[in-house]
Amino acid sequence: MDLLTANDRPGAYPESWYAATVDIPERRAPLAGKVRADVCVVGAGYTGLSAALHLAERGYDVVVLEAHRAGFGASGRNGGQLGSGQRMDQEALARLVGQAGADRLWDMAEEAKALVKELIARHGIDCDLRPGVAEMARNAREMAELHASAGRMAERHGYALAQPLNREAGRALCPSPAYHGGVLDMGAAHLNPLAYALGLARAAEAAGARIFEGSRVTAIEEGARPVLRSAAGEVSCDHLVLACNGYLGGLSPKVAARVMPINNFIVATEPLGARRTEVLTRDVAVADTNFVVNYFRLSPDGRLLFGGGESYGYRFPADIAAVVRKPMTRIFPHLADVRIDHAWGGTLAITMRRMPYLVRLAPNMLSASGYSGHGVGSATHAGRLMAEAVAGQAEGFDTMAALPARPFPGGRHLRGPLLVLAMSWYALRDRLGR
Repeated sequence: MDLLTANDRPGAYPESWYAATVDIPERRAPLAGKVRADVCVVGAGYTGLSAALHLAERGYDVVVLEAHRAGFGASGRNGGQLGSGQRMDQEALARLVGQAGADRLWDMAEEAKALVKELIARHGIDCDLRPGVAEMARNAREMAELHASAGRMAERHGYALAQPLNREAGRALCPSPAYHGGVLDMGAAHLNPLAYALGLARAAEAAGARIFEGSRVTAIEEGARPVLRSAAGEVSCDHLVLACNGYLGGLSPKVAARVMPINNFIVATEPLGARRTEVLTRDVAVADTNFVVNYFRLSPDGRLLFGGGESYGYRFPADIAAVVRKPMTRIFPHLADVRIDHAWGGTLAITMRRMPYLVRLAPNMLSASGYSGHGVGSATHAGRLMAEAVAGQAEGFDTMAALPARPFPGGRHLRGPLLVLAMSWYALRDRLGR
């Protein structure tokens, strides 16, 4: 089965609250005939659009090939959280790459966050960017760990924007009986992810990039001048950038062995009106300490946008709303009667260590993927790092590419079932509060 077609109509955005509330542009023409470019980018999500924008601004002739629509995949469907740090915490990173390496990765994560904010401001992208993401703990032990982590970030990195919340302060922010305090990070932010992706696409085109939609890459001929083929055309180029994330398919076996597509689901309730304060008393986003993370925020029109639940096969469940309602009502039992107006799924990609996988597949062929739920900042940043590497400034790209990246066990056919077993174990731990 094919992830590009398993759950979506070709060339159509999912029926999400995001797609219902943004101005969807006219469909761009598909690739036709033979085209020449300096750089060909495969995938028009955050990674590919950021790479195209930064390359075009440097004067490169850039072509972007997108199987569906710009922002069609996880970039246009996610929870919209722009978090601080890397997906892997600093303590674990220090054990993996040493303290100096972990410090560099913190700095790069801050660069990623700043880059998103700068692009939004510079290109006038209207995507409801708002400051503030809270991480909420399930118990006193986890609250203490979050507070200690915030203290270390302040001491080691001078990061003073993460405010510890005790149980009372946490409940005042988020009136859920499921949580026991946490940390509110006002340097993090949240946004409308599809509006941001569409804004990046407009900016890339304004800089000179050519985006072809409905142009699925069916074959890649590697070499000194790679050739990419679609159903109706082909592109020859000097450099190739793979930016496919969970929709990579068989384009690169090396990447596919280390990057696993998984599905995640989100709902948008009816407008809550005065009941919005039963969810949040401030306009911030929330993620919790579950291994299978619950995340949520309020939309500008007062809906609860709640993400929860994962699946590891190709197909989305038949009733996404019912799947997400279960964790939503565990967090907010007082909202059991609330109507759900929108429910959608998306395919993201994870790695074994939950760190992005950047790799130089050939001297003129780069790939970045596997953001593991941290892609708003990391994917945008990876796109810029690949643009810099194409231009001969590869320090940042090489730093990320040097991270150890293990393949998933079990090979192509067994890794899915093994992941289901592992994730089922962690989901059980979540339900037990461990």
